[in-house]
Amino acid sequence: MIEVENLSKSFGSHLVLDQIGFEVDEGESIAIIGRSGTGKSVLIKHLIGLMSPDSGIVKVGGQNLVGMSERELLLVRQKFGMLFQGAALFDSLNVAENIAFPLRRTGCSDESEINRRVDEVLNLVELAGTNLKMPSELSGGMQKRVGLARAIVHRPQIILYDEPTTGLDPIVSDSIDQLMMRVRDKYQITSIVVTHDMRCARRLGQRVIYLREGQVYLDASAGEVFNSQDALVKQFIRGEANLKEVNF
Repeated sequence: MIEVENLSKSFGSHLVLDQIGFEVDEGESIAIIGRSGTGKSVLIKHLIGLMSPDSGIVKVGGQNLVGMSERELLLVRQKFGMLFQGAALFDSLNVAENIAFPLRRTGCSDESEINRRVDEVLNLVELAGTNLKMPSELSGGMQKRVGLARAIVHRPQIILYDEPTTGLDPIVSDSIDQLMMRVRDKYQITSIVVTHDMRCARRLGQRVIYLREGQVYLDASAGEVFNSQDALVKQFIRGEANLKEVNF
């Protein structure tokens, strides 16, 4: 479903991605972990064509995104859903309008079908009956669930999660994890989650990719990663700081 080959990206003299390479199979669930500044968000932006690499290839469904026109990229992006770190709901739209936005944006004009699909995904994320509420009336966890519903309403082939549990308490984080697993299993969606939450990574990632200094340091099953005896991997997973290496 996704192929990344020798992907490199620099900003000025700062090398962010250095010869990154990995593949994601259809229906597979991948967690990408690593310290802040290791290029996780930059990598995600390359996967949907929001950034162009200095060198390397990004393929989605066999199509190389590098060199595509914006019109061609728009067609590829329709394969994706995305849950942003801050939910990114439109403040001026109610819940139903927020969720329906991608359907209308892609040309769906059948209001009965739109309403049916909005209700379907609201039921899935356990927010039935909130259609007319405004984002300001929702808690942070509820906003994340609405964001998840919007990400899946057009039935994407791939969903990207950018720090989906950041800023949520452990109980709400657990509920978001469970909903993401429910979505993955119900729709067989290829899933990529970028996270610092090790519980989320362990639960969502059938495979875990650990980025370090712009490179793939480890790409293995969740079991192998979380049981790794590699000192650097263990340090990150346990959240153990070496004060000589930390930049405050």
